[in-house]
Amino acid sequence: MHGGGLELALVFLLAAVIAVPVFRRFGLGAVLGYLVAGVALGPNGLRFVRDADPVMAAAEIGVVMMLFVIGLELSLPRLKVMRRPVFGTGGAQVLLTTLVLGGIAMALGLGWKAALVVGAGLALSSTAVSLQLLSERKALNSDHGRLGFAILLFQDIAAIPLLAAIPLLGRAASADTGLGWDEVVKALGAMALLVLVGRWALRHLFRLVARAQMPEVFTGAALFTVLGAAWLMQEAGLSAGLGAFLAGVLLADSEFRHELESQVNPFKGLLLGLFFMAVGMSIDLARVAAEPWLILGLVTGLMAVKFVLLVLIGLRPGRLDLREALQLAAVLALGGEFSFVVFTEAERAGLLAAGLHDRLVAVVGLSMALTPLLVMAVARRLAAKPPTRPRRAFDAIPDGHPQVLIAGFGRFGQIIARLLTAQRVPYIAIEHSADQVDFVRRFGNIIYYGDPANAELLRSAGAAHVKAFVIAIDDTAGSLHTVRTIRHLYPDAKVFARARDRRHAWELMDLGAYAVREMFHSSLRLGEEVLMALGVPAEVARQHARRFREHDERMLVAQYQVHDDEAALLQTAADARKELEELFNADQGEGVLGGIAVERRRAE
Repeated sequence: MHGGGLELALVFLLAAVIAVPVFRRFGLGAVLGYLVAGVALGPNGLRFVRDADPVMAAAEIGVVMMLFVIGLELSLPRLKVMRRPVFGTGGAQVLLTTLVLGGIAMALGLGWKAALVVGAGLALSSTAVSLQLLSERKALNSDHGRLGFAILLFQDIAAIPLLAAIPLLGRAASADTGLGWDEVVKALGAMALLVLVGRWALRHLFRLVARAQMPEVFTGAALFTVLGAAWLMQEAGLSAGLGAFLAGVLLADSEFRHELESQVNPFKGLLLGLFFMAVGMSIDLARVAAEPWLILGLVTGLMAVKFVLLVLIGLRPGRLDLREALQLAAVLALGGEFSFVVFTEAERAGLLAAGLHDRLVAVVGLSMALTPLLVMAVARRLAAKPPTRPRRAFDAIPDGHPQVLIAGFGRFGQIIARLLTAQRVPYIAIEHSADQVDFVRRFGNIIYYGDPANAELLRSAGAAHVKAFVIAIDDTAGSLHTVRTIRHLYPDAKVFARARDRRHAWELMDLGAYAVREMFHSSLRLGEEVLMALGVPAEVARQHARRFREHDERMLVAQYQVHDDEAALLQTAADARKELEELFNADQGEGVLGGIAVERRRAE
């Protein structure tokens, strides 16, 4: 393209707007959409961009911002807790993968120095692609997501000494340009400056900016922090991404964390999309077309070897089950953005020939493009085979003659149990989640694992003598099934049930249970506090809350009579809104009810 930057920006944005929704519509993910758009726009496609290197250099800021946002999610205490997966599992992955891939490279005829660089470069995975895929699938907080992040973090750290060692291996620099003590001191000094001084300075900076109450200044300060920390580490010979990550960690437990994340996220999203496009542009389609079977074989071999090694590492040092290990392997089986830098430096140092460099870049780029498809294939395969964990046997429950039986012991059920305990009312609690049972028992609660809808279990628990059943189950279907079972076994029992919403409440009422909507009373209480904070007298606020509760409970019963008739339901809702307006207008002597109240007061 011969136009200016404005035309180029318009083309990039148009490609993203078209490609990403289309690919997500077909379940292929945004990353693959960006990569394909990059291939189409690049020097091997429609040639809107003839040189991808400047685009890649600018787009790497997106990776820097992503690492800053990740750092915001990690406080220093949490990072300390993660030292085992980062340095243990992450170190094992890099070392083992480097040895295996380097050994394969030597078997294919490379010298040991070149093979070491190739093995180490291919051992790295793309932080940007992997974390984006985990984020799209909401798996960042899963077991394999957390371990994957730890491995990626170690890889970013390991790339730094690797890049420093390449000139030494290639003998392309004099002794004073190698990794000397001055470089080591400079790097450690930069990290110490950022960690020790930055922690204090950044907080004071954002306090001053926040007092100005100018959103654009806060945005500028956020971007300055990210890019400044990245520049400092880069000047010290370290990774720019490492600097941004450390800055995020330093601000993770500050009061500005959420505001910083909201300010940086839009820039991060756009620049990450540009980065993926730049990766697509860097794929040499001419090389792939000239040697299709060789490139395909190398890509397949790379992803297969890394997949197998990652499954083994996930199982053993990572302590994942097989399903989680397979998902970990699918996300990290690709090459990484640091691989491009490693291979370019190795070519300059004379370790790699130009042809081998081009092949490796094409292999890494294609592995990034194929990874979203691999993740989808593994996910579908696992979805077709649900986990077959051995079911834990239900607990044997003694009949202690309880007065109350609580089915479900989450936050809702625990509050009821504590109230009963304070009044010395004997109760029995049954929870269907084995993990929840084990967790709650650690705090001394008497709770049993079992299905509260199991007739035999209810009988053994002494349900025939229970005065009240409390159904505090979160799942709507499970709640209705349990109430239905209790009603069948004990028709005269008093059943109090947690309702998720009005329709759930009506279904429970159909079964003869007294339904309490889980959010209704807490929302009313909060609304009362808000009114008082706005200057409404406490007694008036309480009266308003009481009137609203009485009105809404009447409405619940009235709508229950017609809840199967959509038209009647809509009409009762409209009538209820008018009644509520009249009810509150009466306080100011307004409306029909207000007029009646005024006339009544005059008569008195």
